Amino acid sequence: MSPFADRLLSWFDEHGRHDLPWQHPRAPYRVWLSEVMLQQTQVTTVIPYFARFLARFPDVASLAAAPLDDVLALWAGLGYYARARNLHRCAQVVVAEHDGEFPRDFDAMAALPGIGRSTAGAILAQAHGQRHAILDGNVRRVLARHAAIGGWPGVPAVQKQLWTLAERLLPHERLADYTQALMDLGASICTARKPRCLLCPVQADCQARIDGTIAQYPAPKPARARPQRRTQLLLAYDSADRLLMERRPPSGLWGALWCPPLLADTDPSLADWLAAQNLDASAIETLPPFSHSFTHFDLELQPTRLRASAGAAAVAESRWQWIDADRLATLGLPAPIRKMLDSLHAKTSS
Repeated sequence: MSPFADRLLSWFDEHGRHDLPWQHPRAPYRVWLSEVMLQQTQVTTVIPYFARFLARFPDVASLAAAPLDDVLALWAGLGYYARARNLHRCAQVVVAEHDGEFPRDFDAMAALPGIGRSTAGAILAQAHGQRHAILDGNVRRVLARHAAIGGWPGVPAVQKQLWTLAERLLPHERLADYTQALMDLGASICTARKPRCLLCPVQADCQARIDGTIAQYPAPKPARARPQRRTQLLLAYDSADRLLMERRPPSGLWGALWCPPLLADTDPSLADWLAAQNLDASAIETLPPFSHSFTHFDLELQPTRLRASAGAAAVAESRWQWIDADRLATLGLPAPIRKMLDSLHAKTSS
């Protein structure tokens, strides 16, 4: 065992996390579910979602057989909804192509929807003790500092250095614990801000600590001006107080979720859009705008409430549906949209 791994595992035995719900047992389905949820999301946020998913989908077959709407509804609030779509698709592929069992072969695992090199390594290491490296955000930070590897980890050359180091440091035993220990070290000690170096088990040969350059690693992503987008959010109610909802396209903003129609600045005017849908509108009311931040841009939404009188051929496309208030609760809606609609309905009811 490398000195790095030996010190890290000794620290983990005393200070690591041993009671996470997906550790007991470390079954492939449970580990996979947790790893997908943990992508860009903290453990404390994931734990209640993990529990709800297991209660609703106790195995990969039940998840594969579920409607996508059910999956998205349970996922709402976790963000990065492509993960939920890939989760559902991955379950279907595992059932259809692997007889309902996650493959133990690394290449086959990495080829599944939503699973890349690091996630495949994490699943196989934790579920089967296989000797594979991982390189999530926490691990990149630990390794970049320990070896003083400069540059933004998104650059292929920098990423290659980190992968080489990650594989070189791997022990030959206790791979599940080692993988968890690395993630725990990055989450609790080698944090992005105010790292607790005096408590770190590998501080003695951490090059960034020795050089006094901890804050320089890893290098941040090159800054770009953050785009600001604006869109109109149409709250069109029919005579029965049903709300017009759209199933969003599979990719892009809030992909595959249900949402009221969105009209960007480049889309047709409201009048033209209504005419195209064969809708007559009255009692148009502009509501206060609200904003939502995504990974790469900020979006300002301007809600416009209107009463729509539908013609015979109105909204004939299958992606549009008139939804009553009771059914809204069962659909996969973006978290900010659900919050806004709940607030509006609460005001209407009071």
